[in-house]
Amino acid sequence: MCEFCVQHGDGKKWYLQASNYAVDLARDLERREFVVDFVTTFDERMAKNVRLLGVAAAAPKPVKAAFRSIAQPRQMRDHFGQPVPIEECEQIFDIATSITQLPCVCRHFAKKPERGYCLAVTMTPQDEVFTEAFRDYASGPDTPTLQRLTRDEASAVLRRAESEGLMHSVWTFKTPFIAGICNCDLASGCMAMRSTLEFDYKSMWKGEYVARVDETSCSGCGACEERCPFSAIAVNGRAIAVVDLEACYGCGICRSSCPVDAIALEDRAAEGVTAGW
Repeated sequence: MCEFCVQHGDGKKWYLQASNYAVDLARDLERREFVVDFVTTFDERMAKNVRLLGVAAAAPKPVKAAFRSIAQPRQMRDHFGQPVPIEECEQIFDIATSITQLPCVCRHFAKKPERGYCLAVTMTPQDEVFTEAFRDYASGPDTPTLQRLTRDEASAVLRRAESEGLMHSVWTFKTPFIAGICNCDLASGCMAMRSTLEFDYKSMWKGEYVARVDETSCSGCGACEERCPFSAIAVNGRAIAVVDLEACYGCGICRSSCPVDAIALEDRAAEGVTAGW
């Protein structure tokens, strides 16, 4: 079981606990301020962070380790993410009483097409906060206006994203309070995936599951290998898909791409695979 499930989940999955979606007034005001600052300064901060991460990645190991020891705890304290399979995202929708579709700040920064891939999930409507945060975003055919979604509409967004090979992840805004579900991959400009996978700086931690392949059912078509956002599955010389359990983040996108249902998600802890917290 992950560190946050122990600290903030009462022994259960922390992102499925309603208390992590509702805060007292003081903390809610703090989070609102954080959300507005996060969005309005995102492009400027990310440009600086890319340069800093590039320098840190090229630094000697002791310097790199010192940088991570200082920066990563701050990341966990304020804003970090974790992949969550689609069925548990839908359980989050059952907890949240307000779901709002938002423009994606990473796609905005990377100048990628936007179709409404981010969802704010909260216990109370925060329309005025999002309106303030995204006030400078230009609207257009690729950028949806802020809109409230029903549970079914939000699930449809996830299914569309999954059909495009995008993995789902939950994100904290002032940990452990969860405010969003994102749908991303490296090609779409996800800064969290880029910092984690390219610069070896964690802003996204591994999920609660790992993928397992039923060798007797696998056809070796390679669809899972093509779709995996983390390059954690590949077809071997026997034409069977094999999962690198240490590289797997448990997002389940390989599972949804499999035409013969040969892939399942198994509990990471039960499989004895570290999450690397």
